[in-house]
Amino acid sequence: MNTKLVKAYGTEASDKPLKLIEIKRRDLLQHDIEMEILYCGICHSDLHQIKNDFGMSAYPMVPGHEIVGKITRIGNQVTDFKVGDFVAVGCIVDSCHECENCKEGEEQFCNSFPTFSFNSPDKYLGGMTFGGFSQTYVCEDKYVLHMPEFKDLAAAAPLLCAGITVYSPLKHWGAGIGKKVGILGIGGLGHVAIKIAKAMGAEVIVFTTSTAKVRDAKRLGADHAILSSDEGQMKTYAGQLHFIIDTVSAQHDVNTYLNLLRRDGSLVLVGLPPKPLEVGAFNVVMGRKSFSGSNIGGIRETQEMLDFCAKHNITADIELIKVKDVNEAFERLEKGDVKYRFVIDMASLPK
Repeated sequence: MNTKLVKAYGTEASDKPLKLIEIKRRDLLQHDIEMEILYCGICHSDLHQIKNDFGMSAYPMVPGHEIVGKITRIGNQVTDFKVGDFVAVGCIVDSCHECENCKEGEEQFCNSFPTFSFNSPDKYLGGMTFGGFSQTYVCEDKYVLHMPEFKDLAAAAPLLCAGITVYSPLKHWGAGIGKKVGILGIGGLGHVAIKIAKAMGAEVIVFTTSTAKVRDAKRLGADHAILSSDEGQMKTYAGQLHFIIDTVSAQHDVNTYLNLLRRDGSLVLVGLPPKPLEVGAFNVVMGRKSFSGSNIGGIRETQEMLDFCAKHNITADIELIKVKDVNEAFERLEKGDVKYRFVIDMASLPK
């Protein structure tokens, strides 16, 4: 298969900084699009991957799965896109197409495991896929998203992961008018969850360990913000919430929050704590409560999420950076020093 070299920012090992490298992109197949990357968000899972926190990283690695760009070329069988369109690529760039989950538009649960936009086996070129910290991306049109006319395309980039990660469970568990929805944690995921849950019509209650974020939650649209270390405030919500979305990736006691649920309420985990969480049996048995999980969303639902966010003027709160500052950004992300997402202006990538 023909390939071409493009510039990218990647790392050669878990203990090495990201730097300018060259990678191969495949030439267009019949159903492929090629996009010039304009912006790419930085997700906490990018940090996990470059540090090999999950124990399955391959190097060299080019991170990035919140990719926004403009189409530069299309394959001869592409009909739903044209050159010049603004488009996006998120976490998933391929799947088996054949299993029940793929046929039902839930490619994130593909029985053969989906191909992710980076650090995933590349069935075309061999090796691993390279992500969005690069000049271009090539992807089958089935996994490409139409980008609505956001006022700030850069601020919309994190929706490709953070947005769909919270939209999918909020929709699945029926967040909306008449529902009290708890958001646990205000970070890259939590701050977007506040905006989406509020746009769905829910009463939004935020729980955080940060006094500063209690104040910021109201700006983001929350109806109430609770300091989780305040036992008095926590008791006022015991048995009150229909649904809680847990965005926390650090170790924490979920039982504290299960006790805030009403009968038949659900707590849904979307964060990725490094160690197993313990659930007390009585905390779910009493009240027929559920402790569940959710993982991103399929392509169809991701497009639905983008259209919903554009309609309601929802984007992430971002800090736009140049690619040369990406190592510093990862250091700050590791310390929690960002409100609330870094996005790289890929025009800053040396040509």
